Amino acid sequence: MSGTTEATAAGEVTRILEPGPATAGAPRSARSEPPAQRATWAEIDLDAIAGNVATLKAHASAPGLIAVVKADGYGHGLVPSAQAALVGGADRLAVALVEEGRALRAAGIDAPILVMTEPPPEAAPALLAADLEPTVYTAAFLAALDAAASGGPPARAHVKLDTGMRRVGVPEADWEDALRRVGAAGAVTLEGLWSHFAVADEPDHPFIAAQAATFERGLACARALGARPAVVHLANSAGTLHLPETHYDLVRPGLAIYGLEPSPGLAGDVPLTPALAWYSRLSLVKRLAAGEGVSYGLTWQPSAATTLGTVPAGYADGVVRALSNRGEVVTGGRRVGIAGRVCMDQFCVDLGEHGGRAGDEIALIGAQGSARVTADDWAAWLGTINYEVTCGVGARVPRRYLEGGRVRPSGPSTPEAGGGGTG
Repeated sequence: MSGTTEATAAGEVTRILEPGPATAGAPRSARSEPPAQRATWAEIDLDAIAGNVATLKAHASAPGLIAVVKADGYGHGLVPSAQAALVGGADRLAVALVEEGRALRAAGIDAPILVMTEPPPEAAPALLAADLEPTVYTAAFLAALDAAASGGPPARAHVKLDTGMRRVGVPEADWEDALRRVGAAGAVTLEGLWSHFAVADEPDHPFIAAQAATFERGLACARALGARPAVVHLANSAGTLHLPETHYDLVRPGLAIYGLEPSPGLAGDVPLTPALAWYSRLSLVKRLAAGEGVSYGLTWQPSAATTLGTVPAGYADGVVRALSNRGEVVTGGRRVGIAGRVCMDQFCVDLGEHGGRAGDEIALIGAQGSARVTADDWAAWLGTINYEVTCGVGARVPRRYLEGGRVRPSGPSTPEAGGGGTG
């Protein structure tokens, strides 16, 4: 075996395997080519997003659906995800920030857009200029909104009731006062009344029923005051999947439109297709002597000689350092383990005696044949949730957007696509 000597241990020699063509017949599942600058990229299947929205809307008992595209579309890209959701039948969109709503408007999207978190009062003029629908739960923001809307079209506000999650929203003791203030605001109309489940992803949790009952009390309070919201919405992804009695006028799924389950098995027989896959290619392969330490801290050493591959992605890209010596990826149609500590720009994998060559495909999230690594796998290794994983795929990772199985050409929405656009 020819190569460059890098270290020795107990008479064994660690060598770089000379670069050559990728392993003949090595599985590849990516449907696009990597960027020329670095072979690390994500593929976003827009047909999967559209299909998931259509499936969820057909499953729901509500007549309408709000697709939540905040946080750069849960890491999938803000504008392309919103466009795909609308193709799938979403009636409205929801974001967390005014600037997210403005980016959707700049891309030519004219569907109603709910801002789910009340912004600072000084943001009211920008919100209205973009024709966004604000969430309201404080007197200070309502006053600013009313003043900003004065003399123009009325602001369409959604009042959020705190039904037990306690994060934001109007507490029950203040419902009547808050609804009266909205009714008295001359330039504000009550577009919606809503709340958010805390434990809908735990189907047997008794607080689900308690929270739904609290929301019903909120609706009764509004009716008693003569308030007539145009739409009422409560069900998030988990509620959309298994709580039909809470669907009201609109369901409001987020992670489920990207093919992610709120908890394992919760989707049941509702077919959801994951929309994100993350690929790379081996940048370097070495034959490693037994006992040689790998990466910072030398925390991993093979007990016998093995083949080590380097992957050009790291924690600056979302390969969390806590995956060191714990996570797995797929290459050669099989799962292999991360060897040593994940670095900022790279990590290593133990290819074992099966080996590999520079240029072989790596699926960080995705499948090759029957071998698969999912966002749920990452979540289990990291003690977190699958959509924190997808949100963490960094801006340095270019996104390739697929429609009809082909890469979508770059277009005017690319700058707001997020995650490096279409790369």
